[in-house]
Amino acid sequence: MKITEGEEKRWTTLDTEYLIRRPWLTARRDRVQLSNGVVNDEFYVIEYSDWVNTIAITTEGKFIMVRQYRHGIDATSYEICAGCCEAGETPEQSARRELLEETGFGGGEWKEILVVAANASTMNNYTHCFLATGVEKISDMHLEPTEELSVFLLDKDEVYELLKSGLVVQATMAAPLWKYFATDDKNV
Repeated sequence: MKITEGEEKRWTTLDTEYLIRRPWLTARRDRVQLSNGVVNDEFYVIEYSDWVNTIAITTEGKFIMVRQYRHGIDATSYEICAGCCEAGETPEQSARRELLEETGFGGGEWKEILVVAANASTMNNYTHCFLATGVEKISDMHLEPTEELSVFLLDKDEVYELLKSGLVVQATMAAPLWKYFATDDKNV
């Protein structure tokens, strides 16, 4: 299948009003004009910093997974280590920091394997997904007061089973895991 670019039909922002600006929630209402001339007076966008996540594999071949409660869906689920990019950090620096803070693991070989948008329609950020191999326990966890999570070291088959059975529910975390397993980590 050959993928080609089509005609770009960008919208024009006619007006913007910020509805809320808080540390973890910024929302705006844009008045936009579509390329066909139609005006939409109420198009809402949620602004976030870029996010990062990491498929981290120890020197012993164990996958580092975390399990935590997510209030938005009122459920506890398995995840790969993740967090927000902070000002002044590259996505890789943010991913390394998050892995160390949440699990105490670090070092190893790192590469970005995927960039995805959680909801390109109404959210303005990307998730940078990394594969870190050969990581080792180098410190204690340094969780923020609002973080409660448990760390699990799982075999590759156990992670694949979590993914297949729907126990990894967050799309921006399932996507890089599916890519990893689909390519059998050879070309990730």
